[in-house]
This record gives sequence, C-alpha cells and structure tokens, in this order.
Amino acid sequence: MNRSPLHDLHERLGARFVDFGGWEMPVQYGSVLAEHRTVRGDAGWFDVTHLGRFELSGDGAEQALLRLLSNDITGIAAGHTQYTLMLDDNGGIVDDLVIWWWGPNRYWVFPNAANHNRVMAAFSAETGCEVRDLQTETVLIAIQGPRAPSVMEGLFGEAPKRFRTASKGWESGEVWIAGTGYTGERGGEVCTDAQTGRRLAETLASMSVAPCGLASRDTLRLEAGLPLWGSDIDESTTPPEAGLDFAVDMDHEFRGKAALESQIHEGPSRRLIGFVLDGKGIPRHGYSVRTPAGKGEVTSGNLSPMLDTGIGLAYVSPPPAPGEDGIEVEIRDRWVPGRIVRPPFHKERG
Repeated sequence: MNRSPLHDLHERLGARFVDFGGWEMPVQYGSVLAEHRTVRGDAGWFDVTHLGRFELSGDGAEQALLRLLSNDITGIAAGHTQYTLMLDDNGGIVDDLVIWWWGPNRYWVFPNAANHNRVMAAFSAETGCEVRDLQTETVLIAIQGPRAPSVMEGLFGEAPKRFRTASKGWESGEVWIAGTGYTGERGGEVCTDAQTGRRLAETLASMSVAPCGLASRDTLRLEAGLPLWGSDIDESTTPPEAGLDFAVDMDHEFRGKAALESQIHEGPSRRLIGFVLDGKGIPRHGYSVRTPAGKGEVTSGNLSPMLDTGIGLAYVSPPPAPGEDGIEVEIRDRWVPGRIVRPPFHKERG
C-alpha cells in the first residue's frame, strides 16, 4: 500500500489511518467534528498526497486539453486554474479534474485519486504530448479556512486568489501554489518535494494550524455541496444531470459533445439536488427520496456539523419544478421530511 512521505509525522500527531484507493491516509486525528469546525472558523491543513497529478507539456498539450476535456482551456490564461470534466462517448463523467496552467505548453492536471492512471494514460496517447507523473515525486498539502490566506501570506509572501497560481522559493525548496480546495473555504493547495513538504507540515503545526483528516474533508465538501466522483458523479451521470453545465463549453469539439447536445436542448430527465432535513435522521448513500412529483436516491449524505441536521445530495426524476421545495428521505422505514435547497448547505438560513 502507498504511503505519504509524511506518514511518520501523521503518526506522531496521533492520526488514525484508512485505506483510500490504495493509499494509507489519515482519516482523523481526534474529533472529526472539531476538525470540521476548525476549518470553518479558523484554519486546518490536509495531506492530500494521494490525489492524482501530472505535468502535461509539448506542442500538442493545448489541443489535447480541448479534445479530451469539456471546458475550454483557452478561456483562461497562464497563472489560472480551471475546473473541467473528462467525458466518455455517451457524455458520462469519466472524471472531474482541475488544470493548473503555468505557461506556454505547460500544465498540471489534477484527476481524482482513483482516476490518476486512467487520465494520465489518455493524455499520454495524444499526439505531441509529454506527460510526467508528479504523484510519485511530490506531496500535496491543502491549507483551508478563513485564516488560511493570512497563514499562506505569512509563509510564502502571498496567497493566490481563487483559481490563481503562484510558484515561490521557500526554505531551501520550491512550492507551487493554487487558490483551490475542496472544503468551500478560502485557502489553497501547495505542491512541493517531500523534504520541503515535511518542513511545511511541521511549520503549520507550530503555527497552530490544525491537522485534519479525510473524514472531515468529506463532511466539509458535502456541506459545501461539492460532488464526489464515484458517489455523486461517474460514467452513469452527465454534466446536465449533475448540475455541472458550467464546466462544459459547447463552442469547441470534445469527446462526448454529441451526446450532450440533445440533453442540453431538452433538459435532463433527472437532476442532482441538495436537501436539508427538518426531521431527525442521517441520510446515507442509497437511501430512497421522494418529492411531490418524483423520486430518486441519496448519493451523499451525513449530519451537517454546522447545521446539526441531516443534509445530502440526491438524484431525483423528474427534476423538481422551480419553486418546489418539499422532499422526504426514507430512513429506517420512516419518511423524514426536509427541504430542497441550493448548496452550500452551511450558509442555508431557511
């Protein structure tokens, strides 16, 4: 099983570990609830070295990004990042990923951990592309929370704005930073070599930035309404169904475009919606849901640490009509009432 170069540091910090896609990663250090609330109110750091990442370069890099991905990379510029999708011929979501654009014909591609090899192989097969695996030679640390920008400014002299990138010399190494994350909070992600990553993690601990595990990262992303590949999206779901139309630019040719055209024109037969429970109960993946006009099932669900009630994402067919907000979730043979809401859930005031 793969381990992060920071594994022994996590052990000293009291981490409990979990097998995540062949990587033994910290799931929590103490209370998941405390870690979650720390990120919402202050700052925490996550070792996310298990995530996929590779460098894409060569004269064919831009065209490969256009052919293989749904968003239009030419819509941004060097120094920016872009959220995008890789689709199959049926418009199904092979992966959702982020591109960091460094300069002419030089990009970093960040697939999900489970799809790293698959996505990297697809780009390796493209004409004029050179691919270098970064997962094996770097660590990736996410610094997240309201205090995260000031922490990053204190460390690196700047905190890249949302969807921006920067590279800096730090200590005796170099760090590559982006204003990205998976918690719904401010901050960024830092990629660097193992030795520099260790110094960074130890420095963060000395600055009272709490180490956080994958369990709180998942409750944070759900509370922010961010989809998880393999649960909320996969090859059986399409961007219009998942509400990811913003990551699709139909003005260029890409794999899966033809399959999306009719669905975009007619509207999907089902749609991923968010809900907050009014009754007691914790929704889980696979639980049945019903609305006045449709039905479906939960794809992600849990107790919201900030709302202290159940929240979740679910596909419902047919999609709820505008203004329709009633929903029920079947939990242990009883139907628990709730409301359809638009994430982020923790900012829900209804």
